[in-house]
Amino acid sequence: MSGLVLKLGPNERVLINGAVIENGDRRSKLSVVTPNANILRLRDAIHPEDAKTPVRRVCYIAQLILSGDADPSDARGQLLNGIEQLSQVLTDYDSGKKLDAATQAVLSEQYYQCLKSLRGLLPREDRLFAVCQS
Repeated sequence: MSGLVLKLGPNERVLINGAVIENGDRRSKLSVVTPNANILRLRDAIHPEDAKTPVRRVCYIAQLILSGDADPSDARGQLLNGIEQLSQVLTDYDSGKKLDAATQAVLSEQYYQCLKSLRGLLPREDRLFAVCQS
């Protein structure tokens, strides 16, 4: 069986193509076999008021596409611009790899993979802001 396998904890919620799916009382696995389905784990969702940092703002744009709240053709340019701006600041090798993967995902319309790559930058961004505030 091909496709994405989601492992859900008890009562965990996931958004699939605009529909909220809630798991039951036990752990379970869902196989999503439809290619290019828009999927967002609600536990990973960034709330609008939390999209205050550069990486979180770009993640939020990808999230809006996945949730169906933004048209991919309209948001694609914003997403690529945001990734480009991040690449000018996060110049280390690991960040560059994640940003390249995010760019390739956008170009192939794989917005879940884009969000996954961008979320990998959140710990680095948190550390950078912690250093700046101390």
